[in-house]
Amino acid sequence: MSRPRVTSDILVVGLSSRTAPLDILELTTVNSDALPKALHDLVRREHIAEAVVLSTCTRTEVYAVASGFHGAMADVRNFLVEWSGSQPPDFRDDLYAFYGDEAASHLFRVSSGIDSPLLGEGEIVRQVREAWDAARREGAAGQTLSSLFRHAIEVGKRARSETAISRGTTSLSQAAVAMAAERLDGLLGRTALVVGAGEMGRGIAQALASVAGAGEILVANRTSSKAIALAERVRGRPLQLDHLVTALEGTDLVVTSTGSPDVQLTADDVRSALPGRRGRPLMIVDVAVPRDVDPAVGDLPGVTLLNMDDLKAFVDASIAQRRHEVGAVNQIVAEEVERFFQLLAHREAAPVVAALRQLGEQLRQEELDRHRARLTGMTEQERAVVESVTRGILAKLLHEPTVRLKAASGSARGDQLTDAVRTLFALPLGAPAERDDDVA
Repeated sequence: MSRPRVTSDILVVGLSSRTAPLDILELTTVNSDALPKALHDLVRREHIAEAVVLSTCTRTEVYAVASGFHGAMADVRNFLVEWSGSQPPDFRDDLYAFYGDEAASHLFRVSSGIDSPLLGEGEIVRQVREAWDAARREGAAGQTLSSLFRHAIEVGKRARSETAISRGTTSLSQAAVAMAAERLDGLLGRTALVVGAGEMGRGIAQALASVAGAGEILVANRTSSKAIALAERVRGRPLQLDHLVTALEGTDLVVTSTGSPDVQLTADDVRSALPGRRGRPLMIVDVAVPRDVDPAVGDLPGVTLLNMDDLKAFVDASIAQRRHEVGAVNQIVAEEVERFFQLLAHREAAPVVAALRQLGEQLRQEELDRHRARLTGMTEQERAVVESVTRGILAKLLHEPTVRLKAASGSARGDQLTDAVRTLFALPLGAPAERDDDVA
């Protein structure tokens, strides 16, 4: 089936753990505090009308409504270069771009969890929603991207309800704990320190608490109230962030996942804690992007440092059973891309149809008002007949144009017909605003 042609051109440009090394990916990360600034920067650029930024620990993607592919592509690429502070050659080959139906398909695959390092990941639907919510708050997401992201959330839910893509471990926090347990030959009696009490940190702490026989869980966070609340939830102990180095002396496992742009543990920090450990090995799992731990920590004696690249390799080896579901999810994505563009095309015809009917009703009322004096002698029943007859004539007159406009919407002929109707009847160019209701 041919794809409906619509006037709103959707573009996505980004990079992910599939295409870029961690040191490049962390340069382009947009944390929640910086998101408003990034969104306003994007929509001020010449070729971008709307924008949503989806930035997670495994991807940074800019979704845009573009006035032209090449101009918007350059705008987004320049934004990413400026944001990262790097030169274009640093990650030019790591970027991917999709346009039109391919952009919609990409987002639907993302929300379905089949473009994540952990196949079927469940956290991504929430992240997609949060990215859209942030863009709406800042006025960066309009009708087109709101329609796209609303649909993407529906697709993610459909994929998980109709297939087994999310069966088993489907969160990166659970996978990080499983990887640590495998490397440590179990967590029995192990003391774990969780640094960061955000969404990922909460998931990690809860995953640790669910391990039978695991030792004490310490929680450190920049905001002490969050550390206290999470520690209470997992029956652990809160820790002030400035006591982090001291705590390393009695810890077997450290898992970090803060949203800070700054390093939380330097090589000197960890080196100073080694004498108090008396030769006991220390494992540190850094799943933050940007990284919380100086990579040089991994060179210290007795210290094993794992990061997002190691986590990706771990989950790649553990998802064979879910790969069989990818085909079914791709079929859902294809169906939903078709449906989305049909809805988008119909939405473009709807304002013209509505304006034409509104004009007809206005003229009908004006004519009735003009002859109101002649109708005053009529009975209530006779006036009802006049009302019914004039409404019926108007409905029959507009029926065929309405049917033809809707049938041709999304095609070149549809564009010609809507332009002709607007010109012949001097209809306004504006369209009614679309509601941005949340998906239930």
